[in-house]
Amino acid sequence: MTSTTDRPAIRTTREPSWWDRQGDLIMRRPFNEWTFTHMNWLMPTERVARSGPHRPLPLSPDPLDLTYRFADADHTLTDLHRRTFTTAFVVLHHGEIVHETYPGAFAGPRTRMQLFSISKSVTSMLVCIALADGAIGSVKDRVTDYRPDFLGTAYDETTLAELLDMTSGVGEPELWDVPDSGIKRFEQAVMGGGDVAGLIRSAPRTAAPGEHFNYSTFDAQILGWVLEAATGTTLAEYAAKRLWRFIGADRDAYYWLTRARPRTALGAGSLNATPRDVARLGLLMANDGVADGIQIVPREWVRRSLGSDLPQLAVGSLGPSGYPHYGYSNQWWTLGDSAFQAFTGLGVHGQYLFVDPSADIVIVKCSAWPTQDDELRDLETITALRRIADHFA
Repeated sequence: MTSTTDRPAIRTTREPSWWDRQGDLIMRRPFNEWTFTHMNWLMPTERVARSGPHRPLPLSPDPLDLTYRFADADHTLTDLHRRTFTTAFVVLHHGEIVHETYPGAFAGPRTRMQLFSISKSVTSMLVCIALADGAIGSVKDRVTDYRPDFLGTAYDETTLAELLDMTSGVGEPELWDVPDSGIKRFEQAVMGGGDVAGLIRSAPRTAAPGEHFNYSTFDAQILGWVLEAATGTTLAEYAAKRLWRFIGADRDAYYWLTRARPRTALGAGSLNATPRDVARLGLLMANDGVADGIQIVPREWVRRSLGSDLPQLAVGSLGPSGYPHYGYSNQWWTLGDSAFQAFTGLGVHGQYLFVDPSADIVIVKCSAWPTQDDELRDLETITALRRIADHFA
């Protein structure tokens, strides 16, 4: 009889396969310059159709021969693009393209870029439109009013307002460099055919609702699902009907979808659109929600996105889940102080939709950073974008 010590060890866990590591491969430099412009080749998608009249953005090119000060040195915008791996860069002033460049190997004016969490800011705009339409009753409504499958989970009593401000108190910090973190398991479920909803339903409560900011892709993903349940349509269809047709877009956009069926868009991070069309979204926010004389996003919602009265969401008060130069409100990162009321959508690997209504400036920056997050690259980028806004103001 063989002793237990002589028996081969039983493997209780399996080694990660290529399939499990798709996200790592897609996001690795230099491949990400290609993948971030070809997500429709890699994942199933749903089109956000451009059905309204096309309104070309006026062109008034400016070389923007300016410098910004960072880390005790002066840098040009060319330096910015090299140091922060810019792939596309568009600046609007008074609704005109005053500066535009595409340093990315596969980028151009008609290239649809992977926007990552800028998608969250777009979802916020769509939720507001659904509120105005009456499809959603109130931001005080609970998740379970629309998604009863979240009854009995940590999200049972969570309100839409708490999702919008990421104060649900559910889930752990998003750690991209920890293989078994919640956000990495989410990525693996999305790309590998796992149970995305089941994963989010299992998220633990880590704080009382409404008390603390915790940046949460789960919160934003639930918002997208609430929107779909409330409107009876997919995120892509609603975005096409109630947003894309009004902005004068150059091209269709698209959401890529989860591999597992029923396939679902990521309202938290899978929108792809041209840089100019992303700039049109920023222009809509800079113009108090009005496009071509039509109120698309209610004015109060735009004002809500400028900043929150909640002290835990003020600039510098977000805690470990946000950089000190940001506040948060309504699925937007805020930068406001008494003299500066800019706000920005952000996506990992360096995606920005920067809006400064007081200067009538919108800036889109797409990038292909080597890592998902980088505080120094982010701070350098924001310093440069603020410098551009100051230049035109």
